[in-house]
Amino acid sequence: MIRTDEEIQALEEKAKDIRVTIIEMLVAAGSGHTAGPLGMADIFTTLYFDVLKHDPKNPTWDERDRVVLSNGHIVPVQYAALAHAGYFPIEECLTLRKFGSRLQGHPERLKLPGLETTSGPLGSGLSQASGMAYAFRMDGKKNHVYCMMSDGEQQEGNIWEAVLFAGKNRLSNITAIMDRNNIQINGDTEDVMPLEPLADKYRAFNWHVLEMNGHDIPAIISAIEEAKTIVEKPVLIIAHTIPGKGVPEIEGDYRWHGAPPGKGPTDKVPADKQKEVFLNDIRTMGGKIPNEYA
Repeated sequence: MIRTDEEIQALEEKAKDIRVTIIEMLVAAGSGHTAGPLGMADIFTTLYFDVLKHDPKNPTWDERDRVVLSNGHIVPVQYAALAHAGYFPIEECLTLRKFGSRLQGHPERLKLPGLETTSGPLGSGLSQASGMAYAFRMDGKKNHVYCMMSDGEQQEGNIWEAVLFAGKNRLSNITAIMDRNNIQINGDTEDVMPLEPLADKYRAFNWHVLEMNGHDIPAIISAIEEAKTIVEKPVLIIAHTIPGKGVPEIEGDYRWHGAPPGKGPTDKVPADKQKEVFLNDIRTMGGKIPNEYA
């Protein structure tokens, strides 16, 4: 289905709102991950506001698509997307990581509507997603499973057991989306433990592989729609993203993998100015548009 310019613009504005919520919740928490959530905001926006078959008013709807977040540390972007979609009040995002909050630092399935799995240890999400997809096929159901993964967790052995399983069983009802941002907590992925050639590796395990710009919403929609046409294999979409997207001062900097605004590196922005600068960057596209929120 072709989207109008107005529909694409609405999605881009929603992604901006989600990035603002991510910054606000991380500042309120005083801990958490910044780079990954900002980098995946366009993809999560496209999923929850365009692609997914889901119902915020009925989170356990049997026919819903499933989103499995394997790299649970980027969950602020999922929380923000769920809140903006209507699963719970947006204000609750400010309780992130606080005692008694439903918004844990890593997603806990039984705590919050819209979460399908509990995650934290990297490398397990694709196994969970493959099990769901296999069960749906056994039951003759049409539900689709989307597994969100990081590139760094491709260094985990469990991932490749799941890749084998899904490929062998031709689970065409699973689409894995890899956040290929090229960083992990202690450096660039290709320095820590080289991953390339990633696409060739997945193809060798009987997967269909697509690549896309993870910040181009029409490209995201197109890749996901193409994935749905593949009926004989599981699909991996390698999403090339920029960690910290929307905040030029931190884009591509692995040091922001696990640091929140106010507690991150201060060589470019003083700690007490990071929230203000980051929010202004997001709202003005790095100064490219007037700040109507000022």
